[in-house]
Amino acid sequence: MTEPIKNRYEFVILFDVENGNPNGDPDAGNMPRVDPETGLGIVTDVCLKRKIRNYIETVKEDAAGFRIYVKDGVPLNRSDNEGFIQVGIDNAAAMKPEELKKKIKAKKDEERDVDEIVRDFMCQNFFDIRTLGAVMTTMVKGALNCGQVRGPVQLGFARSIDPIVPQEVTITRVAITTETDAERKGTEMGRKYIVPYGLYRCEGYISANLARKTTGFSEEDLSLLWEAIMNMFEHDHSAARGKMAVRKLIIFKHDSELGNAPAWKLFDAVQIRRKSPDDPAPARAYQDYVVAVDESALPKGVTCQQLG
Repeated sequence: MTEPIKNRYEFVILFDVENGNPNGDPDAGNMPRVDPETGLGIVTDVCLKRKIRNYIETVKEDAAGFRIYVKDGVPLNRSDNEGFIQVGIDNAAAMKPEELKKKIKAKKDEERDVDEIVRDFMCQNFFDIRTLGAVMTTMVKGALNCGQVRGPVQLGFARSIDPIVPQEVTITRVAITTETDAERKGTEMGRKYIVPYGLYRCEGYISANLARKTTGFSEEDLSLLWEAIMNMFEHDHSAARGKMAVRKLIIFKHDSELGNAPAWKLFDAVQIRRKSPDDPAPARAYQDYVVAVDESALPKGVTCQQLG
């Protein structure tokens, strides 16, 4: 792996949805998530991280150093075991906590640092641990400090610029499940929820300090992260999500590890407004908005790059 990044970053992601459900709420019949006080649409950080992981898995195909720890159909304990094997402990996931702690203590009595070896192995091999961090349950069970890795990259919830009005669309289903249903009826009725249009804003942070001290997140990883963000919906299309696209990625780079300005000052420099604020019609396209970054207001030591 290359050297860890040396600069702090903040970034803003602008993405939109057209006739789709960007993030269903299972507690509300899978309706699009909405802030009940403001009517603004919500997309969780977990949803966006899943898209990033899926993109990395698609383009890297489990290449060395770019495997994905949190992935569909793969138990976390299976990957955790690989870390324990590095310190000579086999099948750690199957052990009872006290048994595992005893074996770990025996290893710690030797000259090797068990925590560091296991953490470094997991970070070096799994891109999402190196980037987003992870809670590794088997390590936690064994009371290893490396069980909780705090990643240098953090995302907040995305919120829509304007309130959204989810619509319930009734659909007809011609595929009948059982023979009894086929005799009784020819079709079935169903429903799906959509957002006619919504532009969402998500803010994120990258700590060079954590990258250096903990995971080794590198410049190569950073370039891949920007690529994954820009393309996170391109290989994840579905009828339920409709038309989704990342429209712009605004990156603020500090010229130091700890940063040159508070993050809120940089985020405040990004202003999004309706092109025709007096138009009573709701927005139905990205072109209905104006996105402006006041680069003249950026603090000294901070530069801005816009992608998209």
